[in-house]
Amino acid sequence: MSADSFDVAIVGGGMVGASLAVALRPLNMRVALIESVPIQSDAQPSFDDRTTALSNGSRRILESMGAWEALAGDAAPIRRIHVSDQGRFGFARIDARQEGVAALGYVAANRALGGVLWRELQSTRNVELLCPARVDHVATSSDHVDVRVNLQDGERRLQARLLVAADGAQSSIRQHAGIAATSWDYGQTAIITNVATQRFHDHVAYERFTATGPLAMLPLVDGRCTVVWTLAPELAASTLALGDQAFLEALQEKFGFRLGRLTRVGRRHSYPLALTRADERIGERVVIIGNAAQGLHPIAGQGFNLGLRDVAALAEGIADARDDPGDPEALQRYDEWRRADRRSIIAFTDGLVRLFGSPLGPVKALRDMGLLLFDVLPPAKSALALLSMGVAGRLPKLSRGVSLS
Repeated sequence: MSADSFDVAIVGGGMVGASLAVALRPLNMRVALIESVPIQSDAQPSFDDRTTALSNGSRRILESMGAWEALAGDAAPIRRIHVSDQGRFGFARIDARQEGVAALGYVAANRALGGVLWRELQSTRNVELLCPARVDHVATSSDHVDVRVNLQDGERRLQARLLVAADGAQSSIRQHAGIAATSWDYGQTAIITNVATQRFHDHVAYERFTATGPLAMLPLVDGRCTVVWTLAPELAASTLALGDQAFLEALQEKFGFRLGRLTRVGRRHSYPLALTRADERIGERVVIIGNAAQGLHPIAGQGFNLGLRDVAALAEGIADARDDPGDPEALQRYDEWRRADRRSIIAFTDGLVRLFGSPLGPVKALRDMGLLLFDVLPPAKSALALLSMGVAGRLPKLSRGVSLS
């Protein structure tokens, strides 16, 4: 069987993999995007009921890729962030106006974001979409990667100069490449749903730490809020089993009345939470990005934003090494570039989970004092705002609105 030649083959057509394919469009390279789950399937994570918090930096990347204009109407701006510790005196606030920006970030439904990305790709001549398709075999060599793909109508063999693993925390491509991953089970489950509230959210994102786990309430364009409620697995199961009214009452007790009464709740879903880190992010003509490289706790909404910065940096590296996108030196430069950002975000989110999950009285007092000091110290607040907006450190061209070509 002869092989079809590509410059880049991306395995995983979720939001990170699809974003990379969109980002590579101006380079006129031949790109294959391989996705195992049919796009309109309920099991497709890019089209499910979850929402994604987009940093201001991510908005710039999507805008540079030409995907933001179609998404903007479905993305609710976050103009303020309010962090609090239930039943205690600590709280902190970040305001977009004080940081000199229109929004600190945005909240968009996965269904809307995934739909925009795939519509962009379907009109792109140099990107071939293989879906549904499953990778059965990977073999790397010094100058290319052989990929055997199983499609509904038979088998197909691809040959690419670079293989990108964007296939999630349980990445099969990472395993094919012989790259191990370290996983830490947080012993927590996230309940995801949407709620209607008595008062308008006024574009405020709430992060509330409770005795049973963190609770985020994020604004949506239609006036509702999306809820990310983290609980121990047993408590999450019993909470999911509640009727709508009882669920709203339990949520109200944890969140409070900043938005008045919670009046309606949508469908509820749950997901186990763990920290997953690939031991290496590059191999021989293979690079690992997104959740395949690092799967984070949703406590600060940084997962997709970190993955999108992977995309922006990798796309720039591919553009700079256009003659050979899988050049080992180019991949090494990419890995070194991304190392500090990855480490800081992983440490930040993991530290928040551990700090606000501690039941020790002295730790609670110190974190409340820290929140209050943070609230009155503009330099600390600006530093965290830069981190949460995704504009700290060395920025890729796409983060600065500069074309790759």
